[in-house]
Amino acid sequence: MLLVLSDEQKEHLSILTEVDVAVVAEFGRIAVEFLRRGSNPKIYEGAARKLNVAVESVQHGVEGLMYLLTESSKLMISEVDFQDSVLVLGFSEELNKLLLQLYLDNNKEIRSILGELAPHLPHYHNLEWRLDVQLASRALRQQIKPVVSFKLHLEQNGEKTAKVVQTDPATLLHLIQQMERALGEMKTNHCRRIVRNIK
Repeated sequence: MLLVLSDEQKEHLSILTEVDVAVVAEFGRIAVEFLRRGSNPKIYEGAARKLNVAVESVQHGVEGLMYLLTESSKLMISEVDFQDSVLVLGFSEELNKLLLQLYLDNNKEIRSILGELAPHLPHYHNLEWRLDVQLASRALRQQIKPVVSFKLHLEQNGEKTAKVVQTDPATLLHLIQQMERALGEMKTNHCRRIVRNIK
């Protein structure tokens, strides 16, 4: 799968052609450092003074490189696909090899950083259910009133919680049909494309 870059991102990365390969390697180190610790404007200013360019140019270059590395890591792009994605930018062979090496060296670390930034939502741990049927009452001697009870056990950050839900079989059947339809929808090409870009 190829990484598609917008015109703005291509423009931000165009500064990499104007500087030496050693400077691009330093930009890559700064980009990974920013992912770890956050942005530091003083580093932009120092690099801009050394290169005799505007601070915004350095910032855009580092941010463009950071986007390239994070999106490639997020989508787990292969070496060949990464090279093909970068080839569109029109960089020199040496610069392409350097960017590939930056990606390969930092791929796992970037994925772990992105994993830490993701929200930790409650997830399924266990489910208990019970079917209760009321067959009669004082007012109505012959009635059938089924109720399905669920106890959903969730886990979040090592803490376990339980939620109790009751419903009638008709509502439960409707819910099952809607969930099956949603799962079927997830198999369409359109949804797969959206999910791939979210990851």
